[in-house]
Amino acid sequence: MITSIPRRGRVMIALALTAALAAFGLVAASHAPAQAAVNTGQWYVITSAHSGLALDIQDASTEPGAILTQWNRTDAQNQQFRFLDSGSGYYRIQVRHSGMVLDVWEWNADDGATIAQYTDLGGTNQQWTVEEHTDGTYSFINRFSGKALDLWEWSTTAGSRVSQYTYSGAAVQKWRLNAVGDADQSGLANPIRDNGADPWLEYWDGYYYLSTTTWDSTVIMRRATTLAGLKTASDTVVWNDSGASNRCCSHWAPEFHRIDGTWYLMYTSGNSQTNFDGQKLHVLRSTGSTPMGPYEFMGTPLPNQWNIDGTYLELNGRLYLMWSEWVGPDQSIRIAEMSNPWTVTGSHYTISRPTYSWETVGSRVNEAPAVLQHDGRTFVTFSASSCNTPDYKLGLLELTGSNPLSASSWTKTSTPVFQQGNGVYGTGHNGFFTSPDGTEHWLVYHGNTSPSQGCGSTRQTRVQPFTFNSDGTPNFGSPVANGVTIPAPSGE
Repeated sequence: MITSIPRRGRVMIALALTAALAAFGLVAASHAPAQAAVNTGQWYVITSAHSGLALDIQDASTEPGAILTQWNRTDAQNQQFRFLDSGSGYYRIQVRHSGMVLDVWEWNADDGATIAQYTDLGGTNQQWTVEEHTDGTYSFINRFSGKALDLWEWSTTAGSRVSQYTYSGAAVQKWRLNAVGDADQSGLANPIRDNGADPWLEYWDGYYYLSTTTWDSTVIMRRATTLAGLKTASDTVVWNDSGASNRCCSHWAPEFHRIDGTWYLMYTSGNSQTNFDGQKLHVLRSTGSTPMGPYEFMGTPLPNQWNIDGTYLELNGRLYLMWSEWVGPDQSIRIAEMSNPWTVTGSHYTISRPTYSWETVGSRVNEAPAVLQHDGRTFVTFSASSCNTPDYKLGLLELTGSNPLSASSWTKTSTPVFQQGNGVYGTGHNGFFTSPDGTEHWLVYHGNTSPSQGCGSTRQTRVQPFTFNSDGTPNFGSPVANGVTIPAPSGE
């Protein structure tokens, strides 16, 4: 935050400065007004052609002097701007959440000067021309300084500052105008992400966070203040293993969990993009306060065997790892106790193998366990059959005994609990999250739009609410068809 100057004092300073500069012939020449016209009745999210990130008032502050940065696109009101006509081809750029306008701070004509929000005074340091480029992007040139809105030092990092710099037409000075409406602008409908296999989604401290399989050396994440906003939010690389030969490749199924006040991210990767025999679980620990990290590498819980699709079970003050591994001809669900989120202690136990016909279509598979705890009961969903078939689906286990390490303590529902329907196929690899006010339970999963699609990038991330039956078991219903409007989660 920059200390603000009282309005009257700031106006007087501005007038005195302008007069002084004029006396010495130092007032910057006005940039010729651009021919581009913008819709003054429209709100826009403005994204960088260089970084893909959105203009954002830092920390959603409503204080005068709050600086302009770039951040992952969320469509929140501190990322929404409109153009107020100042006449003669100039515009003031108003911020929706505060009502203030973008301002070259303290009338500084230098390269690198701060851009902040301030009360709309109509000064030339608050007026901009809109230059349209042939590629459909725009540059914004300040009337006072003649300089362009610019990403300082070509940064691609969320949170980095936006400044002004001598106009060059470079990518760091080019911006895209993305029209937005009101908060319920387009409603929520599936899918919320294309190429969104193996999704994990959490709501935390005002934001939804989503991560999916990347197939490469990276773990990515996006966030938004609304569930629908995840559709257009920018991806941020939160981890890159390109320099680690034993886990460089084929990153799958990221999950992030808050354990004892710290975020941990577990993912599957191996040593090849084409041979998946080396796939194993790896664990990161966040040194930040959100699921976005930054992260540090902690360890490989099961370094001596093939293992994928890890998740955590917290029960009675103990922590357990659950994962999928081949046991003879069966890809099975296994469990072991942990001494911390990256270290397994003791023996490994199998608690579910594919035994029903609906678990063996295309291959004998139980994978991707996901824990659901409700009203004192512990359930675990898992994905059954081959993901290369439209019959990939969800099964359900319930802990009905006292020892989660014993297969006899788990009861499997004899029929699938979620499967293809309404034009959605291969419905599996799920997670759970709650609405912002905690009153609703939601399912996130992936699915295909054709029965011939398989385990590749055609899988889309999908969401829908679910309820519980009178006997306390979850009722996931049927997949909601593409394009059908779903009411936003309660509390948005």
